[in-house]
Amino acid sequence: MSRPSDYVDAGAPLSEREPAESNPNIQQPKLGFVGTLRFIWRQLTSMRTALFLLLLLAVAAVPGSLVPQRSSDPNGVIQYFADNPKLAPVLDNIQMFDVYGSVWFSSIYLLLFISLIGCVIPRTKHHFDAMRARPPRTPARLERLPAHTEQTLEGGDAGAAIAAAHTLLKKSGYRTELYQGKKGDISVSAERGYLRETGNLVFHSALVGMLVTVAVGGGLGYAGQRVVVEGQTFVNTLLDYNSFNPGRFYNPDDLTPYALSLDRFDVTYEQKNLDAYGQPTDFTAFVTTRTPGGEPEKRTVKVNDPLRYEGTDVYLLGNGYAPTITVRDADGNVVFTDSVPFLPQDANLTSLGVVKIPDGLEKQLGMIGFFYPTAQLLDSGAYTSTYPDLVFPVLTLNVYTGDLGIDDGAPKSVYELNTDDMTQLTGGKTGVDSIELMPGQSQELPGGYGSITFENANPDAEPIAADASADDDGATVSTADFASSVPRFASFDVHHDPTQGWVFLFAMLILGGLLTSLFIPRRRVWVKATDNPDGTVRVQYAGLARGEDPGLIEAVDAIAYRHGTALGLER
Repeated sequence: MSRPSDYVDAGAPLSEREPAESNPNIQQPKLGFVGTLRFIWRQLTSMRTALFLLLLLAVAAVPGSLVPQRSSDPNGVIQYFADNPKLAPVLDNIQMFDVYGSVWFSSIYLLLFISLIGCVIPRTKHHFDAMRARPPRTPARLERLPAHTEQTLEGGDAGAAIAAAHTLLKKSGYRTELYQGKKGDISVSAERGYLRETGNLVFHSALVGMLVTVAVGGGLGYAGQRVVVEGQTFVNTLLDYNSFNPGRFYNPDDLTPYALSLDRFDVTYEQKNLDAYGQPTDFTAFVTTRTPGGEPEKRTVKVNDPLRYEGTDVYLLGNGYAPTITVRDADGNVVFTDSVPFLPQDANLTSLGVVKIPDGLEKQLGMIGFFYPTAQLLDSGAYTSTYPDLVFPVLTLNVYTGDLGIDDGAPKSVYELNTDDMTQLTGGKTGVDSIELMPGQSQELPGGYGSITFENANPDAEPIAADASADDDGATVSTADFASSVPRFASFDVHHDPTQGWVFLFAMLILGGLLTSLFIPRRRVWVKATDNPDGTVRVQYAGLARGEDPGLIEAVDAIAYRHGTALGLER
């Protein structure tokens, strides 16, 4: 029979072959709209795509740990904008300060969710059908399998040998099936390790459950932040939070009523190791909690030891100093007094803070100040802090007068002062020295507006001379005078997540399923017995692994040894 004129032998050189697309007689099928959708669906629901999306989700979460997030550290976001005025707006446009609620992160999350479901459902059906199916028939030539051995039995018959093998494999946890060969041989087919695929499916199903739980928990929970100064109390109500981020389905009216008072905040600093001198080694917030009608409870909050109370988790985020500042008008009347949190700027707690006085004076006043726990005067005339604890505290303030911008009703950050429409009265190019105070000292405000006092919170401290300053030799003041002279503040992050128990459950299922799929081998074993003409019985043992199984050969040899021992074979 002659070949067609357009036939090209598969062994012909490539140069002699005619490309398929250049031959008008070859018509390749087109996918069409439905076919394209089916192709996209199959690619999306492949395990390779699911693993890629899982890796992509992990990479997409990295920016959330590199830049502060509004949901957990709004003060850090404000500080980031202040430190990076050009970069911060660019990052904000691509939702870098709201990574976990961003469009691009949610898209990856949703695609991963769909991909995992598309993987798990068909694999579950296939696995269920495979577990119900009979073990496969025994191959004709067992000696071709990677794990094979055989032995000859003196006396007996093939049926008795297979019956013993059947019993042995059953006790070893194999699913078994007996088969009768065409050449008079009898065999038992056995398989086990389905738990490996079960663990794999549990792992992926639990991963889907984890995604759903996290999404539901985000919608039904909330996160709020509150800065509490020593001696002050935080009440778990919406109005008492500095920032509050409820889930999509959470009603703030459902907040559990309780109060948390910060009694004392202790920090331990390294003082023995000179290479790490001044580094904090421990933070402890001593708090008192109470519910309406309940008894007060003394509790502690540490960095890695949150307070779990009334369905919420209270985490310790940060801390710093909150100098108590009192401002009086020209007649001596108090118009402002408060402990103002100053945000730390370095490891030695050089801190920046803002004081706003909207009422009580002829004009609104604003102050931008720096607090130095252990002040040291530099050659340039500026101060720096050389140690984070209260050894020689100094507060410096630059005073501004004008519109604070708070009368228009728009919310303003308490940690920022817009000085565009204000007049500077001290510091800078004004020719007037900045206000410098130590605990217990007072100074007149420029322009006859009144006076300002840096209160000493230590009731046992000796009065400090009005002219004492950081460049003194220490003869007129003692560091003991400054112990507890400035209150500390603690920044708390309050979380409520009703799905924490489910998250723990799915996490354990993920771990268990992963370990099961990694360490349980999937294998098939066959034992075939044939009666020889000389009255002996030839018994063959063979195994085949489903995946990598370095212990397969040893397992087959062990079955052969135990089977021979059960039949009384001398060794």
